[in-house]
Amino acid sequence: MRRFNLALLTAVALASGLTAVPAQAHTGRPPGLENCTAAGCHFDVPPGTYDVKVLLGGDAESHTAISGETRRSLLPETAVAAGERASRSFTVNVRTPEGEPTGPDGTPGLDLALGGSAPALAGIKVTPARHTRQIFLVGDSTVCDQPGDPYSGWGQQLPQYLRKGVSVANYADSGESTVTYLAEPRLWATVQPLIRPGDLVLVQLAHNDKTTDEVTYRANLETLVAGVREKGGNPVLVTPIVRRWFNSDGTLNNGTALLVNGLGVDHPAVIRSVAAAEDVPLIDLTAKTKTLVESLGVEGSKAIYLYNEKRDNTHTSVHGATVYAGLVRDELVAQGLAPAGLVRVG
Repeated sequence: MRRFNLALLTAVALASGLTAVPAQAHTGRPPGLENCTAAGCHFDVPPGTYDVKVLLGGDAESHTAISGETRRSLLPETAVAAGERASRSFTVNVRTPEGEPTGPDGTPGLDLALGGSAPALAGIKVTPARHTRQIFLVGDSTVCDQPGDPYSGWGQQLPQYLRKGVSVANYADSGESTVTYLAEPRLWATVQPLIRPGDLVLVQLAHNDKTTDEVTYRANLETLVAGVREKGGNPVLVTPIVRRWFNSDGTLNNGTALLVNGLGVDHPAVIRSVAAAEDVPLIDLTAKTKTLVESLGVEGSKAIYLYNEKRDNTHTSVHGATVYAGLVRDELVAQGLAPAGLVRVG
C-alpha cells in the first residue's frame, strides 16, 4: 500500500491581506503551513485524484478564486464578508504531464494558485479522493489546458463548475484531429486504460480534421465511442465550438465558422448522425455557440475569442472559455449526465 505524506491541514493567518506566517510561530497550529505562500500552495503528492477543502475569509471582506496545475480554474471567485469564513471543496486530477498530454511534464505534485480581487485563505486540507467520478475530455486546442495567457480551452474552465466528488481529466491536446488522436500513444492509448465504469468521456474533435474524408471521420468517431464503452465508460459526443467568421448579414459563415472542411465534410452534422446511430448523448456546442456568437454580433463576440489580442477567431479567451464551459455544464445537468448536486450552478 502506498503511503501518502498528507499531513496537509494548513492554516494561513490573514489580516488585511494574504500573509503566510511560519507554523512554528503559533503553538497549536496544525503542521503543513510551509506548503503555502501568499501566492498559493504546493503539495508533494503522487499522481492521482485528490479532494481539496478550503476555508476562505479573513478580517476584511475577501474575494478568492483558486486555480491549479496548468491554469485550471478549480473554484470560482467567492465572496466572504469581513470576519466570516466559508468552506468550499473540489476534486482535482494530478498527473504527468499536468497540462497538455504531449506537452512538458510540469511541476510534480499538486500546485494551487490563489486569485480573485482580494484573496484570503484561512485553511486548506488535501486528501486522496474516494469514489470519485471522472469526466475525461478528448479534444483539441479549443478544449485543452492551455499553458499560457491569453489562451484558454473550455475544458480548462469546466472544473470550477464541479463540486467535490467529480473531477475533470483533460486529455485534450492542441492540433489534434480524430486521426492523430487515435494514432498518438500519449493520447487515446493512454486515456482508454484509465476509463472506469461510469466515467464520462466527452469527445470534441473536428477543428483539425481539415483533410479527413467523411467515411474516415465517421469511423474514427465510432472507434472512440466503442473504446469508451469497452471500458464501461459513457461516451458523450460534442460538436465543435464555432469560429468567429461572419457573413455581411451578421450570420456565421456556413463553411469556415461552422466547421465544414475543404472536402465538404460537415463535421457537426456527422457528429450528430453518429450520436443518433450509436445512441450516444450529444452536446450540440456548435448550435449553442452559434446562437450566442450571433446574438453578440460582430463587435460583442470579439471578447469571447482572442480577436482583440491575437486577431484569432478560433481560440477563446479566459472569458470566452468560461462562458462555453458554462454551456457544457448546463447540458451535463439538463441531460442528467452529471448529478445536479455535484455541479455548481450559481
